[in-house]
Amino acid sequence: MTGAPPNGPQDAADKQDGTVMCNVHDEPASVAHIDYQEVEWTASEESKLVRKLDCVVMPLLAAGFFVLQLDRGNIGNAVTDFFFADVGITQFEFNVGNQLMYLGVTLFEIPSNLVLYRIGPAAWIGCQVLAWGMVATFQAFIKGKGAGAYMATRFLLGACESGYIPAGLFTIARFYTTSETSKRFGWFFFGNMLANACGGLIAYGILHMRGIAGLAGWQWMFIIEGLLTVVVAALFLVLFPRSSQRPISLLGISLFNEREARILTARVMRDDHTKIQAKQHVSRDEFKSAMTNWRSLGHIIVAICCLSSQTSLFTYAPSIVASYNYGRLQSNALVSVGYWILILTTLSWGYIADKWDRRGPMVLLGVTIGWILVVANRSIIDTGSNSAKYAVLVLIIGTSFNWHPVNGSWMSLNARSAGERSVSMAIFVMSANCAGIVASQIFQAEDAPQYRTAWTVVLSLSSVGLVACCLTNLQYWLLNRRNRKTGVDTFVYKP
Repeated sequence: MTGAPPNGPQDAADKQDGTVMCNVHDEPASVAHIDYQEVEWTASEESKLVRKLDCVVMPLLAAGFFVLQLDRGNIGNAVTDFFFADVGITQFEFNVGNQLMYLGVTLFEIPSNLVLYRIGPAAWIGCQVLAWGMVATFQAFIKGKGAGAYMATRFLLGACESGYIPAGLFTIARFYTTSETSKRFGWFFFGNMLANACGGLIAYGILHMRGIAGLAGWQWMFIIEGLLTVVVAALFLVLFPRSSQRPISLLGISLFNEREARILTARVMRDDHTKIQAKQHVSRDEFKSAMTNWRSLGHIIVAICCLSSQTSLFTYAPSIVASYNYGRLQSNALVSVGYWILILTTLSWGYIADKWDRRGPMVLLGVTIGWILVVANRSIIDTGSNSAKYAVLVLIIGTSFNWHPVNGSWMSLNARSAGERSVSMAIFVMSANCAGIVASQIFQAEDAPQYRTAWTVVLSLSSVGLVACCLTNLQYWLLNRRNRKTGVDTFVYKP
């Protein structure tokens, strides 16, 4: 793609009397076919339009992430309701099943995003949510079926969920400008965090239904939460806009008028022309560029190492808290405290990153805080103070991945085209799911209840992630410094 760099003088819009002008003729020829020549809008119009986006696009994407995490994470709550005995599996087989789920996500992540790029988010994401909702519901009926049925449903759940997270991140980048994305990435992950925060509380209530209609509590949990996912899928298919250029749903429902549609595309185009999707497929060069981009390695290593050290807690946190002499079902509710803290810290990280226009330092700060807390936890696991161990565990969960959405935004903003951004987001989420594969085997039955080996592994992974984060920040600073010295100004890396 040719044309002026996103931060160059040709991208500057004329501002007179509060009116913003965007001239398509200043943009690359590949996007000149868009059905407008010149779009003007006032600051109040843009503000109203962004609020409408926040009321239409973001709630649906966050709701999808909410039910994804409920259906993925409720397995940890099921463990506290005799899940092993009811299904007929061991803890090792349980861990393997979780690994297969993450493997399913990882294997189909890029193919899913290639389909998304071709047919759009409204159709593809809606069908995805419906598919995993059905799997999540029917996994309630694996009682007594053993390891084979359990592992098959976990793999299918992961395969159906694959692509949702990068699809959501890519869609946000297409509807919002650069200065708006980190905050919206944070709101997108709000759905994930809200599910974690509410999941324990919901489980605490539903698991008491054991015995009703002859079903176990965990069976009721899978059925109720799976059917909720199907409802979200229906809302997505009915309401979600096809694209910023064509903001109408699959059923023809339009919440944006023609003028708003033109402004939607024009303002994103003026902000960063690499976000314009001029074709329905990712080119071979874009795919190759994303797959061979060595600058992404730092983001990937941080995601794999730091997330694997934290994700391991999400499944076993209720069981760990129960080992601190708290009640079996009560532990589900107690763990949710950390997730409510995580909501606040994650939204704050996204807001500050956008306001400051610096993503790398915010990622580094979050990773550093997490590392300090893991060191503190490793030092007290042999003490008798259950309240102190519970407090540190809650704080670890509360800061576990507040930096992760900002890391995704940081990586996305340094992509050079819409196609490359789509593949890059798939790679980014694949790395997060690879972290899940690693995390699934960190906590072993023979290491309980102190889990000394597990916490040592968690600390080691956090340390590697911290070093990688420092090097990634340094990398972009050195690249921009080199470009300034050589007079290269076609692309400015976002710090």
